[in-house]
Amino acid sequence: MKIQIKIAVLSVITAVFLQGCATTKPPESPDEQFKAGEQSFKKGNYGDAIEFWKKVKESYQSQELSTQAEINIADAYFLDEKYIEAAGAYEDFRKMHPKHEKAGFALYRQALSHYNQIKRIDTDQTPVKNALLILESYLKLYPGGENTAGVKEKIAQCRDKQLQYEIYVGRFYYRTDKYPAAIARFEAALKTFPEAPRRDEVLLYLGKAYVADGQKPKGVEAFGRLIREFPASQFVKDAKKAIE
Repeated sequence: MKIQIKIAVLSVITAVFLQGCATTKPPESPDEQFKAGEQSFKKGNYGDAIEFWKKVKESYQSQELSTQAEINIADAYFLDEKYIEAAGAYEDFRKMHPKHEKAGFALYRQALSHYNQIKRIDTDQTPVKNALLILESYLKLYPGGENTAGVKEKIAQCRDKQLQYEIYVGRFYYRTDKYPAAIARFEAALKTFPEAPRRDEVLLYLGKAYVADGQKPKGVEAFGRLIREFPASQFVKDAKKAIE
C-alpha cells in the first residue's frame, strides 16, 4: 500500500514538472531572444544577455535588431568589467556601422575599456597608450561630442600616468648608478610633457642625476629651475639643500 502511495505521489510530481517545462518554452524567434536578453541585462545577468543577443545577431533576420544587439553585447561586456572583450566589441561595432548614431558613444566606451585596464605604474603601459590614442581620436572626430569634457579629463590623466612611468624608469636608472640613462630619460620627459604636473619632481631627480654624474653646474641649473618655476613645490626644500 505504501509503495502504491509513493508511486502515485511521484507520478503527480513528475506530471507537474513536465507541465511546468511545457509552459516555459525557451525563446525561439529573434524578437523573443532580444527581449530575453533585455530581461537578463536588467537583472545583471550579463553573460546570459550576451548569449541571447549573439543569437539575434547571428539570425540576420533584421538588420536593425542585429545592430542593436551588437551594441548591447558591447555594453554588457563593459558593465560586466570584461574590458578586453568590450573594447573589441565596440571597435567591431564602429567598423561595421561608422555612421551610426551610437558610433561616437562606442568610440568613447572603447577608450574607457582600455582606460579601465590601467593598473600600476610598474606594469605594462599598453592600456595607457591605447586609451590615449582612442581618446585623442574622439576629440578629432567629435570635437563637440557630449563626452568631450570627460575625454579631456581622461587624456590629462593618461598623460600624467605616462609621466609617472618616465619618472619611475628614470629613478630606477638613478638608483642603479646609470646616471647618463637617467639624465636622458628625465630630459626627454621634460620635452615630451612640457605642461604636465610632476615636472618639479623630474627637475629634482634630473639635478640629482647630473650631480651624481659629476656635472654639478647642470645639476645646480636644474635645481634652480625647480625653485623658480615651482616655488610652492614640496621639492623646493630638497633642491635648496642640494644647492647648498
